[in-house]
Amino acid sequence: MIEDFRETLEVFPLSPSDTVEAHRICVCVRKRPLNNKEIDVVTIPGNGTLLVHEPKQKVDLTKYLDNQVFHFDYSFDESSTNDLVYRFTAKPLVQTIFDGGMATCFAYGQTGSGKTHTMGGDFSGKSQNSSKGIYALAAQDVFTLLKQRRYSSQDLCPYVTFFEIYNGKVFDLLNKKAMLRVLEDEKQQVQVVGLQEMYVSCAEDVIKMIEMGSACRTSGQTSANANSSRSHAILQVILRRRNQLHGKFSLVDLAGNERGTDVSSNDRQTLAETAEINRSLLALKECIRSLGMDSQHIPFRMSKLTQVLRDSFIGENSRTCMIAMVSPGMASCDYTLNTLRYADRAKELNGTSRVNDADLPKKIDEMEVENSSSEEVRSKSLGFDKVVLFGPPATGR
Repeated sequence: MIEDFRETLEVFPLSPSDTVEAHRICVCVRKRPLNNKEIDVVTIPGNGTLLVHEPKQKVDLTKYLDNQVFHFDYSFDESSTNDLVYRFTAKPLVQTIFDGGMATCFAYGQTGSGKTHTMGGDFSGKSQNSSKGIYALAAQDVFTLLKQRRYSSQDLCPYVTFFEIYNGKVFDLLNKKAMLRVLEDEKQQVQVVGLQEMYVSCAEDVIKMIEMGSACRTSGQTSANANSSRSHAILQVILRRRNQLHGKFSLVDLAGNERGTDVSSNDRQTLAETAEINRSLLALKECIRSLGMDSQHIPFRMSKLTQVLRDSFIGENSRTCMIAMVSPGMASCDYTLNTLRYADRAKELNGTSRVNDADLPKKIDEMEVENSSSEEVRSKSLGFDKVVLFGPPATGR
């Protein structure tokens, strides 16, 4: 059984004392905690390794488990806190924007897998504690660096934007969801017309804007989440020097990837939402593939999502971190595998060798799944004018 198999594994969970390695493209995976109705089919021994115990059935109806092994830069089990995840994912990217570069960190995965919790913080009912999310943790580190002597003399001013992409349209979450346009200027730079950049003086200002913007975000109901985010939310921390862009950190909470059959309503609007979400996620994958292969052409025009993130995909001083979020339950096994394969391709393209899994048995035949009737395994049917600056009161910037 799964528990018997786990007992044969050596477990080395990540700890805050472990070394953080530098990657141009960092790909990691996080497993959300199990709920009372789920059977756990995901195991994280540590060292970036993750196993999925996929339940299968032979033609003679004998049930067995196919143990599939994946390896990433880091793997976080269900006991990992947002602080630990942040330390190994987004924290190393903060320095990039002070060095004049572009950084992007995004959470990808099935709806209900914990993306918004990871990026936005803890939720209790409708209330949100944004101070424990990656958004706020990154903002705190930005202001810590701004106070250091080597940067305090550089006249750097921090700004924040927060917007969502819903059904291929862009809305400003800090300006009453005003609809925005995405255009290229004469220098072929992508501009979000009318997007308000709000000057911030401390991390607490950023947290207030996160909570204000999150309350406006578009959501809907799916079979996996009664309050599923139906839009991509993008928080950008921007450093300007004498009103010129110095660095930008884009933190993205992606909408959940799902099939059209997984939403509770089959009306045309809901199905169109799902199609647009999946189309933009495919475009993001293609951009990451091109980035990993050092391609001369990055297909950022495939969607609004990749358009607004264009400057994160080009230039030598650009870094990206992908956090693949997975649900541990047996009923989510197909989605978990799809998410891991998506992330695994990004990691392979980055030139990182895969784990040597010779010591991990790939398949355990004739293994009956206990309590299989308590959770049904789903079938595999697959279905600017420039930006508006709200600047500091000081002059001569």
